[in-house]
Amino acid sequence: MQIIGKIFIESILQAFQQLTANKTRSFLSLLGITIGIFCIIGVQSAVDSMEDNIRGSLKKLGDDVIYVSKFPWNEDPSVNFWKYARRPNPDYRDFEAIKKRVKTSSFTDYHTFLGRKTAKYQSNSVEGCFVVAATFDHNQIFNLQYEKGRFYTTTEYQLALNKVLIGHKIAELLFGAIDPVGKKINLMGRQMEVLGVIEEAGKDIIQVLNFDEAILVGYPLARKIGQVKNDNPWGGTVAVKAAEGVSVDQLKDELTTALRAHRKLTPKENENFSLNQLSIISNALNQVFAVFDLLGLVIGIFAILVGCFSVANIMFVSVKERTGMIGIKKALGAKRWVILLEFLIESIILCIIGGIVGLVLIYLVTLALSKVMPFAIYLSWGNILGGLIWSAGIGVLAGLLPALQASKLDPVEAMRA
Repeated sequence: MQIIGKIFIESILQAFQQLTANKTRSFLSLLGITIGIFCIIGVQSAVDSMEDNIRGSLKKLGDDVIYVSKFPWNEDPSVNFWKYARRPNPDYRDFEAIKKRVKTSSFTDYHTFLGRKTAKYQSNSVEGCFVVAATFDHNQIFNLQYEKGRFYTTTEYQLALNKVLIGHKIAELLFGAIDPVGKKINLMGRQMEVLGVIEEAGKDIIQVLNFDEAILVGYPLARKIGQVKNDNPWGGTVAVKAAEGVSVDQLKDELTTALRAHRKLTPKENENFSLNQLSIISNALNQVFAVFDLLGLVIGIFAILVGCFSVANIMFVSVKERTGMIGIKKALGAKRWVILLEFLIESIILCIIGGIVGLVLIYLVTLALSKVMPFAIYLSWGNILGGLIWSAGIGVLAGLLPALQASKLDPVEAMRA
């Protein structure tokens, strides 16, 4: 172990001597390694950051939630469009049947889009507000957070009282610095009291729960004022959350049975509904991000090949310059593996230095991009470790031939040289 430790220290010193002996040559030789690591790990960091942001946004939909809809999420809608378009929209009657028959669910929600409406408060008005009618469990399934106020109480919801929840942007445009909770707005020809303001959407790339420009009304209230019907042309979605200890597959089976019975489908008829879950989107995203990773790898490999040859050139020059020293070491009893290890470690150290420079550049770029991009870009410890492993691997490839050449030198011939 002492010998290996000594070889390691000497190799590090030799690597720094090579860098300082000819700065221009060293800079140009290591530039390829730096650019290669920058490309591979830079693309990987950007993809990882984007993937985390998207997956974090999708998690708000719930891993244990099944969505009943007309179209399946795992098919291109244009391929079998007319087949699925003929299916009935999920409606409130489906919701009621599921609530009654499905025992493996904890919460069931039905929500539907009512169109764009104008909301007014005193002299202020906001046109084109997205108005959504939702049932009582909507709050639980999507875990809505509030800047101010609260969700409906059971009594307020069931009695269809004129109360609504508004998004952050609507609250800002209608009320400015005034606290909206308890104030009344004019919506759909009625005076509606504001119960709460839904928390502002974050900087997610895919904002699945962006209520900033939306107004949420209880389904009984929407039905009371004639805004929804069972054959609502906008369609709707039923979301069902699995109960504690119930698997998604169990919930799917019971949902399929309940909906087939409710829609009076015969055993020979196919389902006229789709049961979707988050894993469908996650699987599709895996393929997309894999393509991005491959793209970064292909770009980086070309730069790394150039860098690999450049470092190999440095090492061949180093062997040439130290031929006499190698001869003396071998004459004094140094084994071939000692010489080979010395030059191999030196090559690895040179490449790691180039890789570290590349990682520092990535870190600086991610800091700058995070200030201008809509989502945070970061360099993870996993990617830093990956960059160092790549650098070490390149060092082995670049230094292997020069190290073998040095280890095979005849001590007498080497000392004469």
